[in-house]
Amino acid sequence: MILMDDIIREGHPTLRTKAEEVKFPLSDETRQLAEDMLQYLINSQDPEMAEKYNLRSGIGLAANQVNSLQRMFALHLQDDAGEQLSFVAINPKIVSHSVENTYLSAGEGCLSVDRNVPGYVPRHARITVKFKTIDGEEKKMRLKGLSAIAFQHELDHLNGIMFYDRINEKNPFADIPESIPYERD
Repeated sequence: MILMDDIIREGHPTLRTKAEEVKFPLSDETRQLAEDMLQYLINSQDPEMAEKYNLRSGIGLAANQVNSLQRMFALHLQDDAGEQLSFVAINPKIVSHSVENTYLSAGEGCLSVDRNVPGYVPRHARITVKFKTIDGEEKKMRLKGLSAIAFQHELDHLNGIMFYDRINEKNPFADIPESIPYERD
């Protein structure tokens, strides 16, 4: 089981290193890590489990964040239609995106960042993505709103990019052209 102590924090070199493509079939170790990453997110959103194990709530977790340079991440959240999205994306790619941008009006957070970093993080409002599942099945999905933002945040991790790298240093709350803010409930 992944705990907060297993999640590396900003300043650790793995967070700034590009992750490697994952080969199929998955090794037992890689499959277990993928399952554990998704289970962390599920546990972190369960108030009882979160309190018992002192887990910070998260909707996404990239392999880089648990000090593994494999191109995979887990997402566990509700999409804009209220549907539960819960999956591990292996070797994920964005195949197309909207011209329109979006950003979380309250800013983004990260399990690897123990401080509040104010500012808007520009993201594509809608994306079409491809990835493989744990079983090697190819998936293609269209995401928008929070699920699109979360996918892009985690994909950045796999490329050694932190969310605050995208915040305008001179003016963190500057208007983002061609964008609509996303309000999280």
